[in-house]
Amino acid sequence: MKKYVDMSLRITEIFQAFTDRVAPYSIDEQFLDMTGCERLFGTPWEMALRINQEVWGKTRVRCRIGIGENPLQAKMACDIYAKKSSRGIFLLTHDNYAHYIWPLPVRKLFGVGNRMEKNLVRMGVRKIGHLANLPKKILKNRWGVNGEVLWMNSHGIDYSNVLAMAEEKQKGVGHSMTLPRDYTQREEIEVVLLEITEEVCRRARSMGKMGKTVSLYCRGADFKNPTGFSRQKKLPEPSALTMEVYPLVLRLFDTHWDRKPLRAVGISLFQLLNDRFLQLSLLEDREKKVKLTRAVDNIRNSYGATSLFRASSLTRGGQLFAWSKEIGGHKA
Repeated sequence: MKKYVDMSLRITEIFQAFTDRVAPYSIDEQFLDMTGCERLFGTPWEMALRINQEVWGKTRVRCRIGIGENPLQAKMACDIYAKKSSRGIFLLTHDNYAHYIWPLPVRKLFGVGNRMEKNLVRMGVRKIGHLANLPKKILKNRWGVNGEVLWMNSHGIDYSNVLAMAEEKQKGVGHSMTLPRDYTQREEIEVVLLEITEEVCRRARSMGKMGKTVSLYCRGADFKNPTGFSRQKKLPEPSALTMEVYPLVLRLFDTHWDRKPLRAVGISLFQLLNDRFLQLSLLEDREKKVKLTRAVDNIRNSYGATSLFRASSLTRGGQLFAWSKEIGGHKA
C-alpha cells in the first residue's frame, strides 16, 4: 500500500507540471482543469495523449482519461467509456452527452446509488434518458436539491470547478472500518466504537480542530437485505477529546442499533472549529485534559499507535493492533 500511495503522489506531481488546477478525488483519481492550456499542449485530445505518455514514460503506469466540458462529464467519460477505448481516452461534451449517456441504465449515472435506483425504477425510470426527460419539478418535489442535481447530471450539467474543489476546506474528519467478522455482542462493538472514536479525535487534534457534531454510521452484515443506520447529533460543547465524544457515540448507537449483526462502522466529527477556542468549565479542568491528551498523542506519533493503548483493545473485539499495521485500510 505504501508503494501505491507513493506512486499516486508521483503521478500528481506529473499532473501539476501541466496545470496548477489539480483536485484529488481519490487516491487514484484526479480532476485537471486544462482551460487556457491549448497553446501549450494543443487540443483536449492532444493534451490527454501527452499526459498519458508522460505518466507512462516516468512511472510505467497507464492512465485512463475522461475529457469533458465540466468535471461531471469528465468523470462519466472516464468511468464508462475510457476503459473501453484502445487509448484509454474518451471525450464527452454537451453535444454528444445524450447520444452516449441517455441509453445507459440509470444506475450508471453519477449520484445514483442502489437505493435511489430502486426508487427510480419504481417510477418507471430505467435508463438515464428516462430521468432526463422527466420534468425537473417532479424530481425536486420528491427529493429536494438532490432530485434537481440528479436531473442536472442526466443532462451533463455541472457548475462546479476544479479550482474550487482543490481549494475547498475540509469540513469534517472521520474513520470507518469493515469488520473482519460479524459483530453481534454489544460489548465487542463498544470496543471498536471506542477505538474509532479515539482515532477520529486524534486526527482532529492533529489538524488543530475540534468538532461540534458527531456522526455514527453502522452497516449490517446481510448484504442482500441491507440494514444499518447513519445518524448524527450535536455535542454539548465542541470537542476532540475521546471521552467527551464517546458517550454521545454510544447514545447514538443504543438509540438506533436494531440488534442485528454489524459488519462496518464509521464515526465522523463535523462543523470543525479551531481548538484554540476551548470552552473552559468551572466544574472540571478541561485544559488539563487537553494537555494530557496531547502528551499521549506525542508518544503515539513518536512510537506508533500501539505504544499506548486502552486495555479494552486486548479483548476479542479490539481491532487496534490489526489496523495499526495497515495503510488506508490495506496491508502496508
